[in-house]
Amino acid sequence: MMCGLYPPFPNGRCSGYNTPMNTITIYTDGSSIGNPGPGGWGAVLLAEGARKELSGGYRLTTNNRMEMMAVIEALSALKRPCQVDLYSDSKYVVDAINKGWAEGWRANRWKRGKQGKALNPDLWERLLDLLAVHQVTFHWVKGHADTPENQRCDRLAVAAAKKPNLPADAGYEKDDEPKALPLF
Repeated sequence: MMCGLYPPFPNGRCSGYNTPMNTITIYTDGSSIGNPGPGGWGAVLLAEGARKELSGGYRLTTNNRMEMMAVIEALSALKRPCQVDLYSDSKYVVDAINKGWAEGWRANRWKRGKQGKALNPDLWERLLDLLAVHQVTFHWVKGHADTPENQRCDRLAVAAAKKPNLPADAGYEKDDEPKALPLF
């Protein structure tokens, strides 16, 4: 049995040793310069007086993918299952989780009914696996408003998108085009 991406605790359950979970507050944001274009993500994790800032970027991606990567990387940074209050300005991410859309897309093999295929299934899969480990409550905040931590995440994301020599976003830059076979 696996608990999302992690093995179970010795008691055979995903929820730890019958002790209260640590409570973490996470703020996230994603950015792309052009859509698609170079993109970045940022996250601020707060717990028990401690603070951790995370960021990263890709050379070609979309804003929605960066919003999702911010959440995924922040939750992946947690060393054990936690109770999380997560704040994002992405309606795409918050609504897909809170309204059950992402779970429905996965159950329907990444199809959105008559609307075609769900976008970003590689990231939704990773995020849903992390949500099986952590107890996460998603909160929507208005972007570029008066939420200092969200504004900090935005600055982290934009700075990450502007870095040189960014790696490829393998989930976005799929090489689906057939190549001509060499003649020699």
